[in-house]
Amino acid sequence: MNVFKLSQIYGIITSLAVTTVNAQAPTDSSLLTIDRIYNSLEFRREFAPDIQWINGGEAYIMSEPAENGKVREDLVRYDTRIQSRSIFVAADKLVTPGDSIPLSVEKFSLSNDESKILLFTNSSRVWRTNTKGDYWIYDLTSGNLSRLGTRFPSSSLMFAKFSGDNQFVAYVYDYNLYMENLTDGSLTQLTFDGTGNIINGTFDWVYEEEFGCRDGFRWSPSGQHIAFWQLDASSTGIFYMINNTDSVYSRIIPLQYPKVGQPPSACKVGIIHTANGNILWIPISGEETENYIPRMQWINENLLLIQQINRRQNNLKFYTFNIISRELKNIYEEHDTCWVDIAYPDVAISSWDMEDLTVVNKGQEILRLSETGDWRHLYKINLASGMITNLTPGNYDVASYYDATDKYAYFNASPHKSTQRYLYRVSLSGKGDTVRITPSSYEGINLYRISPNGKYAVHTHTSLQSPSTTELISIPDHKRIKILAANAHYKQKISLLKVPVYSFFEVTTTDGITMDGLMIRPPDFDPSRKYPLLFNVYGEAAGQEATDSWRSLWDMMLAQQGYIVIAMDNRGTPCLKGTAWRKSIYGKVGVLNSRDQAMAAKEVMKWSFIDSTRIAVWGWSGGGSMTLNLMFRYPGIYGTGMAVAAVSDMLTYDNIYTERYMGLPAENPEGYSDGAPVNFAKNLQGNLLIVHGTADDNVHYQNAELVINELIKHNKTFTMMAYPNRSHGIYEGKNTRRHLYTLLTNYLFEHCPPGGR
Repeated sequence: MNVFKLSQIYGIITSLAVTTVNAQAPTDSSLLTIDRIYNSLEFRREFAPDIQWINGGEAYIMSEPAENGKVREDLVRYDTRIQSRSIFVAADKLVTPGDSIPLSVEKFSLSNDESKILLFTNSSRVWRTNTKGDYWIYDLTSGNLSRLGTRFPSSSLMFAKFSGDNQFVAYVYDYNLYMENLTDGSLTQLTFDGTGNIINGTFDWVYEEEFGCRDGFRWSPSGQHIAFWQLDASSTGIFYMINNTDSVYSRIIPLQYPKVGQPPSACKVGIIHTANGNILWIPISGEETENYIPRMQWINENLLLIQQINRRQNNLKFYTFNIISRELKNIYEEHDTCWVDIAYPDVAISSWDMEDLTVVNKGQEILRLSETGDWRHLYKINLASGMITNLTPGNYDVASYYDATDKYAYFNASPHKSTQRYLYRVSLSGKGDTVRITPSSYEGINLYRISPNGKYAVHTHTSLQSPSTTELISIPDHKRIKILAANAHYKQKISLLKVPVYSFFEVTTTDGITMDGLMIRPPDFDPSRKYPLLFNVYGEAAGQEATDSWRSLWDMMLAQQGYIVIAMDNRGTPCLKGTAWRKSIYGKVGVLNSRDQAMAAKEVMKWSFIDSTRIAVWGWSGGGSMTLNLMFRYPGIYGTGMAVAAVSDMLTYDNIYTERYMGLPAENPEGYSDGAPVNFAKNLQGNLLIVHGTADDNVHYQNAELVINELIKHNKTFTMMAYPNRSHGIYEGKNTRRHLYTLLTNYLFEHCPPGGR
């Protein structure tokens, strides 16, 4: 992000006056301003509704505005193929006792027999997402609406789920598991030792952040057993954040957070017999505190599949546990000299999802992405023998896989352009050709949610030229059935603007590394003039920047004002360029990736239309760290930098993420030291803005203070903005995003002036 210029002082600034960015006359409706982007509904986006497949996908349920004009929404049923519509549950059926307004339903799920609906509402945030709230049951037969957990405080239940026999719902309250009988309302407590240090049925901060683990229990198919995770976080250190603004006295906010070098929370798996409450602990080999258990799922009523990975995350094991014979069997292993991924970060899949492995061939086999070879491929693993079959052989990467029917597996890939994604289908037999399903007319990024029967999908498409559109399609013919989100208003508003020129390029560095790049040029670009250049960087293993997808309006605004904006993907980013590309960063985060970016920037600066005296760089989180490294390590290239929520020293970050890509600090002390921006702060020559939220529970505010102290030590002037009580996303509070981007834009305008010369 970017910052506005404050008075140049040593260290932290004490006051700030925001000047609204409005470089062009406001009457010119073809130009964007900060106010138009962040302070109005002019460019409101349309989002597709969340649909719930039923009958294997032959029908689905979704929310729609109530027909009677009330503020809430009806749950509506559609037959997928013919789109016949009927009210599944009218909003006025969801009025709670003593209230006149229907529930605001945030999520819902159906019992297996589709006789009851579980409604999630009144939610509150836990770490990244709203996973705590109220749950209500609506009985479709009787019309009765009742709240679960009435003895507990409002908005306090987590992860409520129906049992397979439709008789019970289980949920987590205050780190313990409970089971509620839907017939008589009786409540059974299943675990009793949950305290905050002992965590049952959910996870600690770092499991959620780095493994996507939130919901920590699983019903067996019949409902006779519940498998659950238990974490012992009693040895995890406490990091304290401070709230200085909500009272005349400050308030300390404690956060269990395992820093690099600290052992993980001890983790084990228990199986509860729901009839008597007895717990069977599964004796998985290895020390609990030197291993992680990031995934677990039932294969059938008696067989549980458990994934365990060691602390260094270079040895993954699959175990099956038979609850009848009590046999624990290691059926599959992966080893790597670098790391093994549990879930693969990609533009087409959220790295925070906790998806089960797909079970195929009547429960005899599972599917897993793996990059044990030169490329990432989709493999079929036999649960009895451990035999593996590569379903997608070839010199290309599978980006992500979706699901499978009894015949085919569906996955995303782009064998010829790493910047794009398309849907493919392959036979589960391991024989036959791979077939592309996405038509050639959908150039760009294509994401899918496929129905259980494999006959339909929700398809979202975007590209540099087109904001996202979501539609319901049939497959494999990819014919549109219905548009779910056209974004018509947004697209109409965009059509009235002066749109920049978007293009891809490749750049080869002096080290012989060829990187993908995305360039955004001003609408009135003149190659005979020289333009200022802003690099938008990330550069770590969790994200790819130069993709064929719609860019932010802020990027568009900067291009309209006369900037060239460029994003490039260095080695170590999750591009579809093979295993060696992605894993070359191991042990060298901060060193290899910043060199790739800097050497590519030097090549770009040779272009005749680039003004080498006006070069700026900015990034957020890992991109903030990259910005600091580039400003400190390559001061001759970058004149201005804006680092938001940056890690200044990897030793302050969490153990799972950092140790995955850097190894243990005791085994790689030089790598940790060489990759830490704070150790090179003395080299700063240009203009630097540091932005951080003081309530950042991800990249702690201490990172800003550490680098600030180092800059002060070496008498380096800089500009700094702290956002009180804002988290890693810096969005909480009225006007925050508008203020932040005003700050960034003004700072850029002052230190790296816009316009061709």
